[in-house]
Amino acid sequence: MPCGTAPTRVSRWSRHACSSDRRQTFLVDPLNEVHLPPHRLSVAPMLEWTDRHCRYFLRQISRHALLYTEMVTTGAVLRGDRERLLGFDPAEKPLALQLGGSDPATLAESTRIAEAMNYDEVNLNVGCPSDRVQNGRFGACLMAEPKLVADCIAAMQAATRLPVTVKTRIGIDERDSYQELAHFVDTVALAGCNTFIIHARKAWLQGLSPKENREIPPLRYDVARQLKRDFPHLVIVLNGGIQNLAEARAHLEHFDGVMIGRAAYHDPYILAEADSQIFGDEHAVPTRHEILHTLLPYVERQLSQGVRLQSISRHILGLFHGTPGGRRWRRHISENAHKAGAGIDVLKRAEELCGPHG
Repeated sequence: MPCGTAPTRVSRWSRHACSSDRRQTFLVDPLNEVHLPPHRLSVAPMLEWTDRHCRYFLRQISRHALLYTEMVTTGAVLRGDRERLLGFDPAEKPLALQLGGSDPATLAESTRIAEAMNYDEVNLNVGCPSDRVQNGRFGACLMAEPKLVADCIAAMQAATRLPVTVKTRIGIDERDSYQELAHFVDTVALAGCNTFIIHARKAWLQGLSPKENREIPPLRYDVARQLKRDFPHLVIVLNGGIQNLAEARAHLEHFDGVMIGRAAYHDPYILAEADSQIFGDEHAVPTRHEILHTLLPYVERQLSQGVRLQSISRHILGLFHGTPGGRRWRRHISENAHKAGAGIDVLKRAEELCGPHG
């Protein structure tokens, strides 16, 4: 529901006004034509997956989907190799940096760095359930401390003009009532957060691995829909279990945006029609072969800078997924990209093995 439109249902939580200076970022083309906001469709931040090579590849498939970095901790931002951890090609934009942390001061400083590096958004991770993340006091365990999260968001907002967003679950352990979720969102929204990405599963902080936490807790889209009804003024983006654009379009009947995760990594070509179906961009849908050919100059540049082919090729194994030659493509790259001196000839030969129609 757009800002300024009277909600059809008013709850005790629906009382915040739309912020005049924390609105969603909109895409603008060179002709100043405004498109739908990028949160309409985004690709989830995924540790060890959505690095700069993965994001550049995905950008060849969709011009408009919002992309996210892997989660980067505030300690790594402030003390690590900044170019290696945060550097990106401008072609990857629109691009959001996901931060992991719970100290308002270091999150604020990390946010200032993100703005200086020309990111489009900063996202706070309040959804990762891994033991390592919990030990650092960030991720899903922060759902138990809504006031602390609000303090973090307030500090981040004060440090930047960029949108600051939160990615979270619908609950943790036994603290999974709707009232607790609504209280969390209400508290954080009062601190200035306008956009919440809701992974529609609870997280078990003890007893389940991160992988199991993505699969065992049941999806509760109904809970996320209730959240949108109770907070119509907030941007609510749905995440969790979305497999294709048909499902994404169906969810857009109820939410402001959808975020696709593993499905977009394992079968990236599902994003090929996103620009037309989700964003109304009528540019021709690229073929798999065209996507590969637009990627090859980037691969050559990276190889010339000392990057190993496998660091890039591992992200494109799914490009021909579901096609007659898909297995040959995947097998040839898997068997050859790791070898010393491997170059783009490996990719070209893999393409030949696919045949003209993939």
